[in-house]
Amino acid sequence: MTSRRQHWDTVYRTRDPQQVSWYQEDPARSLALIESTGVSTRARLIDVGGGASRLVDHLLAAGFVDVTVLDVAEAALAHARDRLGSAAGEVTWIEGDVTTYPFARRYDLWHDRAVFHFLCDEADRNRYGAQVRTAVAPGGHVIIATFGLDGPDQCSGLPIVRYDSTAMTRALGPGFAPVGFEEELHRTPAGGSQHFLYGHFRRVATGEDQVGA
Repeated sequence: MTSRRQHWDTVYRTRDPQQVSWYQEDPARSLALIESTGVSTRARLIDVGGGASRLVDHLLAAGFVDVTVLDVAEAALAHARDRLGSAAGEVTWIEGDVTTYPFARRYDLWHDRAVFHFLCDEADRNRYGAQVRTAVAPGGHVIIATFGLDGPDQCSGLPIVRYDSTAMTRALGPGFAPVGFEEELHRTPAGGSQHFLYGHFRRVATGEDQVGA
């Protein structure tokens, strides 16, 4: 069976990042949601599954100084580093699976566009929620975008899980207070459309936080 790492490395070694269906030249919705949180440009941000995404370019241009990009595919990260050139040195790059990576620091804002909906197994979703609770301190912001209920039922040859606001909140598990939800009709490079749902959550304290305090 092909692993996540093998699958996504193959995608980014064999396809132009500007031709994959989820590509965005201008990640305007994500940027607007990040701005709406009010975090400062010194906030610790992580873009999960950011790979070849151009969000990091825009964050650097906006003056953010502590940006991390995590992706399971080294090939995706390589595309972004090559694109940024010398500016790539201003970013922390992590090759790792979000469900298992041993996070050693906490972030003020966690952003994920189009990773969570690939976690079809409940165990993986539970691990993901636990990872966010580890990596984001209470009071921090969590922004997650998945396919909405009218979105496709698979992407890049893989099955996905579609969400509405209730299902997304439930799937994340305890420790997340919904702030708001927004829908987006994403136009793919091939001219198609994909319905996305963006959820903004605040990380709230749980019993685990109290025990570990």
